[in-house]
Amino acid sequence: MIGRLTGVLAEKRLPNQALVDVGGVGYEVELPMSSFAKLPSEGENVQLTIHHVVREDASLLYGFCSPKEREAFRLLIRVSGIGPKSAVLILSGLSAEELYRVIQTEDLTSLMKVPGVGKKTAERLIIELRDKIKALAPLDITEDLIASSTGSLLSDGDVIVEEAIEALVSLGYSQAEAKKRVNKVAKPGLTLEAIIPLALKL
Repeated sequence: MIGRLTGVLAEKRLPNQALVDVGGVGYEVELPMSSFAKLPSEGENVQLTIHHVVREDASLLYGFCSPKEREAFRLLIRVSGIGPKSAVLILSGLSAEELYRVIQTEDLTSLMKVPGVGKKTAERLIIELRDKIKALAPLDITEDLIASSTGSLLSDGDVIVEEAIEALVSLGYSQAEAKKRVNKVAKPGLTLEAIIPLALKL
């Protein structure tokens, strides 16, 4: 099983996939937006903590910028009805630190803001994780989404906005909701990698 990848970031594929070149072999890795936003620029060295899923028809890699984020992912997929794709969506809307907080405080509203998480799923997450979530404390995750985004700036703001909206739609938001969120956070000078996580956090 693959537990970590260290190599060169060959490609960043929006909304949340990276191609990592390790010794000439390219590994496709899916990441939550909380980790995707922290990726370096293409061509730079990168190290990701990996959760490896092996199925009859596929071998899938899920990557994280910290072991704490992977631990949060592994706790989520142990919840009945939550698979890897759903766990990635949850961690795209909530960092591991925020997940810990909303579970501890039983904050249904914050959980239900994540695409695909309705009231019943949110209640199940709280019930099944409230004792196990303590494994994430104390958390050492700190985020400054704008500062941590190292992607290159795009000159055409309209293109950035359109691509950010498309990325949110691919994550499960409606076109109208995606447009509303992106327009609220988009500012001149922000990179695409910074806008998407900020829009998800609204």
